[in-house]
Amino acid sequence: MKKDHIQFEQVVERGCGMDVHKGTIVVTIRGKGIKTQTKSYSTFTNSLIKLKEWLKKHGITHIAMESTGVYWKPVFNVLGDDFQILLVNARHVKNVPGNKTDKRDSRWLAKLLLSGLLRGSFIPSQKIRELRDLTRYKTKLTNQVTAEKNRFQKILEDANIKLSSVLSDVFGATGKKIIARILEGDYQPEQLLYYVHGRVKANREDIKEALTGYVTEHHRFMLKTILSSISRIETTLAEIEVQIEKVTEPYKEIIELLETIPGVAYDGAIGIISEIGVDMDEFPTHKHLTSWAGVSPGSNESAGKNKSGRITYGNKYLRALLVEQGWAASRTKHTYLSSKYKSLVGRRGKKKAVIAVGHKILIAAYFIIRDKVAYDELGEDHLNNFRKDKLVEYYKKQLAKLEPNTDFDKEVA
Repeated sequence: MKKDHIQFEQVVERGCGMDVHKGTIVVTIRGKGIKTQTKSYSTFTNSLIKLKEWLKKHGITHIAMESTGVYWKPVFNVLGDDFQILLVNARHVKNVPGNKTDKRDSRWLAKLLLSGLLRGSFIPSQKIRELRDLTRYKTKLTNQVTAEKNRFQKILEDANIKLSSVLSDVFGATGKKIIARILEGDYQPEQLLYYVHGRVKANREDIKEALTGYVTEHHRFMLKTILSSISRIETTLAEIEVQIEKVTEPYKEIIELLETIPGVAYDGAIGIISEIGVDMDEFPTHKHLTSWAGVSPGSNESAGKNKSGRITYGNKYLRALLVEQGWAASRTKHTYLSSKYKSLVGRRGKKKAVIAVGHKILIAAYFIIRDKVAYDELGEDHLNNFRKDKLVEYYKKQLAKLEPNTDFDKEVA
């Protein structure tokens, strides 16, 4: 049976389905009192304004479109104030087979929209979306700095300068002074010992051997270029951090409350807000939030058998952040989260255990943002006490089930 011939009960009176691409949008309108029509528009602003006027003319109230890359964003910005827009996951609307065309896709979206069978994706407010852009870009730049520093150390190794073998941080105070002297030109390893801080644990003879290398002009050029690149990126990072500070000014109270969670520092708290926002009414329960984030176990049951319960697809940026915070929380002392990690790591492995801790952090963040309360530390003994209470309850039930064996009692008598 073709998609267009499937009949559903109508819930929305007049709606529109959009198949969005980089340069074009295929639009289908349908509903009570209007003729089903399909048109194509370009994604230029003037064309989108004409589309808005056409939709208003026909009394359209709801719009459904797929979340295809970033192409939906300019459409949402132009139409979002005048219509109720449902951004839907492509995997949820492509389950009925048929000949695929852009027109068929837009008609199918319109039919599902009118029937109330579409579930919209979470779209945070504009301020949160702007903060999200800043935090994600900051993460990208931070990764670039790390990559440049790794490349820098490879060049040092190529020049047989074993600085990383004797210094815990090549880009620390001692490392920077030694590198600056090496880049100036010819040097003697003994002269560089003057820059070594007294707290450096390696002995001076080993440091001297590590600094005895074969540095060519090519090595110096590459090292200078990489340092210049790192400096430019760090300057941009500083500018982004200033902007983040301005944008997060209204959320200071929530950030401070989120920082009370073990493993969640200042940047981590901002990262959580940038991904899930500060309005928890968008998620009916904490389970909806953890499912959306992709850190809750999947549900996969067939013929009465539970199959793989691996985590679901979700927000990869938030999940990566929660994993990072989960590792940090697992190393805290005398906390519930660290005891949770230790209780799982032996039988589940490190990766699943840290995902479970990240799951707990997100649940805590949900209630902290919703109720404006600080994190309630349960303590490292909470799990043990909880298990003891369950065991006591279990054995009480078993004892209650036991009945006297009357036949045995008679034989004994």
